[in-house]
Amino acid sequence: MAGINIPGVTDQYNTASTIEKLMEVERIPLNREQKTLDGYKAEKDAWRDVNKSLSSLRDSVKTLYSYENPFNNKLTESSEASAVTAEAGRAAELQSFKIDVIQPATADRLLSSELEANYKVPAGVYTFKVGEKQLTINWKGGTLKEFSTSVNKRGKNIVNTMIIGASAGRKTLLLESLETGKDNKLIFEGAALDFAKEIGMITPVLSEAHTFGTEKNEINPVRFSTADNEQKNMPSLSVNGVSFEEDSYVAAPRSSFKVNVPSNVKNDSDLTVKFSVKAERTTDITVAINEKPAYPEFQSSGFASFSDIIIENEGLDSQIKIPETQAEPLNPIESEDVIYAIMNDGSERLIETKGLLQGEKEITLPLQDYQGISSIAVKNRNTGVKITLSKIEAYNPNAAAGYKPLNAISEADDAIIKYEGITIRREKNDIDDVVPEITLHLHDKTEKTAILTVKADVESSKNALINFVGKYNQTIAQLNVLSQTNEEIINELDYLTDDEVETMRNRLGLFQTDFSLSSIKSNLSSILNTSYAYSDDAVITMLNQIGISTNASGTSGSYSQSRLRGYLEIDEKKLDSALENHLDDIKAMFGYDSDGDLIIDTGIAYNVDKQVSAYTQTGGILSMKTSSLDSKIKSSESRISKLEDQMNQKEADYKKKYGAMEGSLNSLESQQNAITNFTKQQQRNSN
Repeated sequence: MAGINIPGVTDQYNTASTIEKLMEVERIPLNREQKTLDGYKAEKDAWRDVNKSLSSLRDSVKTLYSYENPFNNKLTESSEASAVTAEAGRAAELQSFKIDVIQPATADRLLSSELEANYKVPAGVYTFKVGEKQLTINWKGGTLKEFSTSVNKRGKNIVNTMIIGASAGRKTLLLESLETGKDNKLIFEGAALDFAKEIGMITPVLSEAHTFGTEKNEINPVRFSTADNEQKNMPSLSVNGVSFEEDSYVAAPRSSFKVNVPSNVKNDSDLTVKFSVKAERTTDITVAINEKPAYPEFQSSGFASFSDIIIENEGLDSQIKIPETQAEPLNPIESEDVIYAIMNDGSERLIETKGLLQGEKEITLPLQDYQGISSIAVKNRNTGVKITLSKIEAYNPNAAAGYKPLNAISEADDAIIKYEGITIRREKNDIDDVVPEITLHLHDKTEKTAILTVKADVESSKNALINFVGKYNQTIAQLNVLSQTNEEIINELDYLTDDEVETMRNRLGLFQTDFSLSSIKSNLSSILNTSYAYSDDAVITMLNQIGISTNASGTSGSYSQSRLRGYLEIDEKKLDSALENHLDDIKAMFGYDSDGDLIIDTGIAYNVDKQVSAYTQTGGILSMKTSSLDSKIKSSESRISKLEDQMNQKEADYKKKYGAMEGSLNSLESQQNAITNFTKQQQRNSN
């Protein structure tokens, strides 16, 4: 008897295949919903990339009109770059100026005598001072190398050491201060002082001060200069108004004098002269002068009277000619320029006393900067201020601490420069308070006068504009791909990677019915093609005037799809010329204040920023679109989850039903086999 065969019930009859085909039909709604979800996600990714591209464009235009815009960047050039360079702030003026570096600021760099290689640094409390900074080490004793390592580990920003091989088997120790300036000398205290003397780094020295200007007979007249008489009828400067009070000289208004510098002082360039100057207000002499009559006034000659008869005396005949017009009244004079160094050749050097009228000033004059000095003079041109000069001291600053270096590589000293002929001292080599908005960096002494030039950083402006054009074109490319279906758009973008090309192809025309894309593209094009005349004198008012446009190459008559699609081109020669000659106009074109409230409110960059902000800001157009897609994605995922549960249940039902049918069929098949076997057995028995 042939076996019973029911197709699709068992694997033998393709049961699993039958169930799968049935499930394919059941999954059609699920697959449709999954495709919808993938579409939502693709749209969201596309909007995210649009947002990213627009945000990048916005960042690039912000730099073109914000405070940090590149049009204010400055560059400096130095004719003696090995000696002095400079950094210019954004507010620095375009200018050239002269600098002479007499000497850069230096720090103490002291060398010891030669020491044995196995020299041991004794235990003790070592203290090193530099200005107001201090390093103290409780040293327990050890080798020179160990001591050097310990000092360097703890002495950051104060001192540093170095061990130098001097000769075979012998070494020297270099100890250097990390602060420049005359007031930052390296001072040794405690065990450090004994150690420095022992290794031959310093030696005791006597500090002898020379004092002069302490006697009345040292007052000497100053040569009169016509420049000292500022106004007609103003009293000339005179030594007569000078007095000596309590070891000080007092110069009344409109008085002058000088104190000669002793020969043993002025011939020693290692000395520094120190004194103080004080200004005190007093009654202004111009008040009394202006009240004094300009010519004599004569009293009446008198008269005699008897009864009603009056006889007047004849008037006095003085034969004095009275001027028809009176002299102009004198104006008060107030000046802080009162101290001068008189040189051997008779020339005068003004000693700066800025702020003198607000208080007493301490003056120090290193004689190495005043070689050829003859005397110190006070010229009090003031009419209402008296000047007090203290006694004058001359001393050796290197001996002020009682010790001097034996093997100094350099000694702490101030930087000395001449700016436009004016001598200036500073303790640092980075000087930011001489030329406004400019920091000078001193490196070495100048062999000849350095000319420093501040000019506009045209290159950074050019790079910023190129970056803007690049970001703009990338944004337009995104908008074109999403709003159009022409694959040629993608083929034109030769800067894309293979993966980016594939992504663009998948998004081609994705939002071709979305009005917002064509709207922003149109608005951006309008902004870039508008004229921005920030003043009547503006030469550059449109972007195409600086070589940036959709047809910057100027090839009229040629057909270009890329130009029709809104991409910008750059004529580099035209851009370079515009930046070189009209930088201020270009800066204003990208952002300027139109209503005088000191706030930028129009311009290409400002308007692009404002336009793009409506799309990219929180709660903006793109944010609303992605938020809407998030809701759709969430709903779609919920539907998919329900459909998946239904599919799982349906598949389980099919498997259960077909499993039961397969079990019944297996039972019938077993019965058939039993009947067949019984029949065969009967046939064998009958034979």
